[in-house]
Amino acid sequence: MIEWGMGKLATKKLYELAKVIRSKNAGTDKITFDIIFTEKSVYELVRDSNVLTREFIAKLYNLKEERITDFVYFDPAYAIKFTILREKPSGSPGDSDIFGSQQYAPLLDVEIPIGANTVTEQLRQSSTSS
Repeated sequence: MIEWGMGKLATKKLYELAKVIRSKNAGTDKITFDIIFTEKSVYELVRDSNVLTREFIAKLYNLKEERITDFVYFDPAYAIKFTILREKPSGSPGDSDIFGSQQYAPLLDVEIPIGANTVTEQLRQSSTSS
């Protein structure tokens, strides 16, 4: 739940909404992140919530915004993608994640506001039809 005005707004964690949340190397000095959705309506809900923005990612990862080289809402793939500059090149002394594949974790618990009959109903319908 998110406090909003005089009440609380229902939320879902990003991991409950996205099919894929991942990070990986993009060359030796960048890490790229992908958040991919299976349903257009769920993707649009997350995109239009304005929670996942360049500014939010900078705060979440304790980065200066200048280190975010790309931030894209990629509508054809129902995906949100961003790339950050590494502090050190991949594989250099002190690098704790040579493949960049463990950097997505802070995204999992990001809370996204949802409407009462939007995403919840979509998720319920897809789980019953699977």
